[in-house]
Amino acid sequence: MKKLVLESTSPFQGLPELVAYNEGLFEQEGIEIEWADRDEAGVKEVAKDASNPLGVNPFGSHGKLLEQGKADMYNACEWGNYCRVEDTSVGSRQLGRRGIVTYAAIVVRPDSDVYTAQQLANKTVGVPFYAGTHYLALHLLSGFLPRDLIKVVPAPSGSRNRYNAMMNGTIEAATLTEPYISLAEKNGCRVICSAFYHGTEVASDKVDADTYARFNRAVKEAVKRINADKTKYLQYFIDYHKAKDPEIAKLTSADLRAGRIVVCDPAPIPQAELERTAEWVKSWGMLEETESPLSLVNVLVQEQAHRPAAE
Repeated sequence: MKKLVLESTSPFQGLPELVAYNEGLFEQEGIEIEWADRDEAGVKEVAKDASNPLGVNPFGSHGKLLEQGKADMYNACEWGNYCRVEDTSVGSRQLGRRGIVTYAAIVVRPDSDVYTAQQLANKTVGVPFYAGTHYLALHLLSGFLPRDLIKVVPAPSGSRNRYNAMMNGTIEAATLTEPYISLAEKNGCRVICSAFYHGTEVASDKVDADTYARFNRAVKEAVKRINADKTKYLQYFIDYHKAKDPEIAKLTSADLRAGRIVVCDPAPIPQAELERTAEWVKSWGMLEETESPLSLVNVLVQEQAHRPAAE
């Protein structure tokens, strides 16, 4: 049986993988999964005077264990993974898109005077630099504000810590993922704007095409099961956090929305989207050393792995 060490993943970004693990789907494909616990909140405090990710370690949360040789694979947002594999010291590359399409939102306190995205001009929006909601915030706010009025500031990777910083007034708004969006709404907070975004799998050279194809078959079966009954899997979002978070422990599945769970079969990154995404990331001053976005993907493994996985 092939052993793979995965960096730990929350349901909002890895539900199909967690389902595949818990329901024995990886074992059916001859893969033994071991989880390596990463420090989810790599950044501990809000830095209100910082707004530029340059100089910030892209491995502050995702990818650091792989870089240290303690994990074989991790998944994170597609935008951030472009930057991580540019800076890798171990030759890691993206292998394709993961099975969950993450839902996230920009949220404000109940007493905030912000009601629209336009009103976030020059107001601090706490984001985890190089993580999905960092880039999502830039995308969302760019539709309402000129770039020089967008003030994203680095905040901890865990939604709980950003939620706390928003509620105590350290920042005006925060990007959140589930179940913290639902918790915020239950406590009277307002969602200003929201969207879904893709993520990708990044692996070391230990993950060959055959291994990744088998991994994907397990994930595809998990996707099928989740789509057959999303309400059945809402509890994952509570169970993952409840031991450390009493407020989340008080939530029930009825507090969450099944429509926010969007899963699909893992797939290659379409080249046109790869190129557009890379150019957009570069426009924000990142990916300065990458000439071709194809260098950010193990194209051979991606192509070979997804062919048998689709059969």
